[in-house]
Amino acid sequence: MAQYSDRGGRGGREGRGKRGNRGVEDRDVRLSKSISYALRHGAEQMGLTVSSDGFVFLEELLAHSQFRSYSLEDVERVVATNDKKRFKLRPHPEDGRFQIRANQGHSMQVVDLELKPVLAGSSDCPTEAVHGSYLRNWSSIQQQGLSRMNRTHIHLARGLPGQDGVVSGMRKDCDLAVYIDVPKALADGIEFFWSDNGVLLTAGNAEGKLLPKYFSRAIRLRPTRSILSLQ
Repeated sequence: MAQYSDRGGRGGREGRGKRGNRGVEDRDVRLSKSISYALRHGAEQMGLTVSSDGFVFLEELLAHSQFRSYSLEDVERVVATNDKKRFKLRPHPEDGRFQIRANQGHSMQVVDLELKPVLAGSSDCPTEAVHGSYLRNWSSIQQQGLSRMNRTHIHLARGLPGQDGVVSGMRKDCDLAVYIDVPKALADGIEFFWSDNGVLLTAGNAEGKLLPKYFSRAIRLRPTRSILSLQ
């Protein structure tokens, strides 16, 4: 006969509770990833109407077949608990209907994303910003620079995850940090913007790149931290 204990052994209440909580977490992760894809990349192909500032009416999103099993409460929870503050949920200023958008990371064109321009010498102009990547990409980055690829911007953070309240700007599993001399790039006409959730964004040069001449340093993050040569 199976034995049970108050510590949540086989079949115990605590064990069931943990599995239940994990089920909610997994469901929220799936919802967050699905919303990210829809709002950053796939809204138009999914038949959703996107405003010039990137918002989609939440009722339209939830009516799509991919989201019909979710509710307003599910979306509110995901927006509130997302550790990188990827989304903005608001009532429409005229009729009060809820709208949602991604704060950054778009591959589709969003012309009025409410980004705050960074001005050289201003109090919010960092001397450095960091882009997270992977060591397998270092040889290419070292030679060609950072590229926005199919997105509208290259993403940069104020610092590494967990430093000085940094909540977004790079993935936690990155093992390469490339630091950018922001004032130097600004002096050459490269534009930078702050997003609502504190990510520094730039479209780079005319080719969508931040060239290696703007790198101030590069660090291997794992397994142990070490400085990489920029040459």
